[in-house]
Amino acid sequence: MHLDVIDLRKFYYRTKLGRIAQRALREQVEKIWGDSKGQTVAGFGFAAPMLRPFLKPARRVLCLMPGQQGVMPWPEGQENHSVLTPETSWPVANGFIDKLVVLHGLETCDNQSELLNEIWRVLGPGGSVLFIVPNRSGLWARSDKTPFGFGRPYSLGQLESQLRSHNFLVERHVSALFFPPSHRPFWLRFAKYWEGFGLRGVVPLAAGVVMIEATKRVYARPKVGLGQAVKRPLKVLGGIAAPPNQPVRGYKPQTLDQSDS
Repeated sequence: MHLDVIDLRKFYYRTKLGRIAQRALREQVEKIWGDSKGQTVAGFGFAAPMLRPFLKPARRVLCLMPGQQGVMPWPEGQENHSVLTPETSWPVANGFIDKLVVLHGLETCDNQSELLNEIWRVLGPGGSVLFIVPNRSGLWARSDKTPFGFGRPYSLGQLESQLRSHNFLVERHVSALFFPPSHRPFWLRFAKYWEGFGLRGVVPLAAGVVMIEATKRVYARPKVGLGQAVKRPLKVLGGIAAPPNQPVRGYKPQTLDQSDS
């Protein structure tokens, strides 16, 4: 079940913990997708906080928000890039998107298999998708004070297995949100320190989210025999089919001469 767009907007834009989490996640997204010039970048779920760095360099930016969640105009004060869409039937042509980030979209989806099929459909050849999901072993998935405490949390192996079964090729994975999901000023003051400490690989299991980049896997079509039928086949055995009591065309019987007898 998707969260309400009002609660998501309040967390990311109205609370200090949400703004710190937004900055930590966006830094990782920019490291993974630094170059997006001339490309189509999209987000599904509540991915608006991750898309702002791509507004200028990208060719176009789309913010797809599921109907169960609701939609809000984004970015504020500028031309709108967000649209309300069915969860597994997006108003996007096949192979239209180059980069797609999914935040609060997979773990809360009612039909995850159909959603992954829809993501595969809209990605272009060589297109990539970045999933940001709650870490099953992290503290954020165990607290309902943030949006990451709702829906189905994932371990790294679980998500990779699900992606491979839907024709995605896993490229890389990183972790983020190593600081506790607390609104207390003490923890917020040292959030940046804890984040840097965790990114160095000291406590990977304590990460709040798992981020996995995957690409669309496309198989080549197998060949199906000759491309053109033979118009004039050779009739090697054509004469054998003649009736036995009739002479074969072109055959002249020889007569014996009396002098030879």
